[in-house]
Amino acid sequence: MKKTNTCIKITRYLLLVVLSSISIFPATAQDILKMSTTTSTENSGLLKFILPAFEAESKVKVQVIAVGTGKALELAKNGDVDVALVHAREAEDQFIAAGHGVNRHDVMYNDFVIVGPEQDPAGVKKETDVMAALKRIVTAKARFISRGDNSGTDAMEQKYWRLLGDKPKAGAYVSAGLGMGEVLTMAAEMQAYTLSDRATYAAYKAKTGLQILLQGDKRMLNPYGIIAVNPQKYPDIHYAAAMKFVSWVTSAEGKKKIAEFKANGEQVFFPY
Repeated sequence: MKKTNTCIKITRYLLLVVLSSISIFPATAQDILKMSTTTSTENSGLLKFILPAFEAESKVKVQVIAVGTGKALELAKNGDVDVALVHAREAEDQFIAAGHGVNRHDVMYNDFVIVGPEQDPAGVKKETDVMAALKRIVTAKARFISRGDNSGTDAMEQKYWRLLGDKPKAGAYVSAGLGMGEVLTMAAEMQAYTLSDRATYAAYKAKTGLQILLQGDKRMLNPYGIIAVNPQKYPDIHYAAAMKFVSWVTSAEGKKKIAEFKANGEQVFFPY
């Protein structure tokens, strides 16, 4: 009888050890997805809104690294992440052509806007053309805050200056090297103009008091794409988890979540 009781106690002890081990062990590496993305998807609050739904369905935990698009693609190029959600189509195409990424898909779009102080000393709001608006800023020698971080927004801004063939001179041009939220804060403090994606502007509008002074030019469309890192180049990346997210974010369910997200009460991302 004593032997039987002893065996039962040992069995119960071993069972407790096994159960406690299951509860304290961290998730396996296959359950973690590392994603590099732009500051706009993070600053706007989009990812905090949509990721819980994906994580609950897939049992995959997403670790977000929010940087400019250039840095996001660099992290993917080096195999430091499994998937990239970015917005610079030319850079994305080059990334794919170089063999760093596979299975790119359109996800959503919003647009860029020129924002600035309500007083609008350069008269930007008199224009409907982005080139004419930027020319006014240059001519007025008004201060302009640039992302200066090789992000998708920065790439678009630099493209505009090249097309214009001019840009603000050194004293009026501030290259911040910061994310969109921080640049909007700087622009508000310095009563300056800047180029912003609509989503981050909407999230920061109440904090900054900046006004949209130009919007609606077709050249200000801002599309986002999702790219899985090439598993043939980096066999250790979590390609299966990456493709789970690619499939989900481009599915009817993922598109519905994106469309439901609002910043300051306004829909700011539109799924394809």
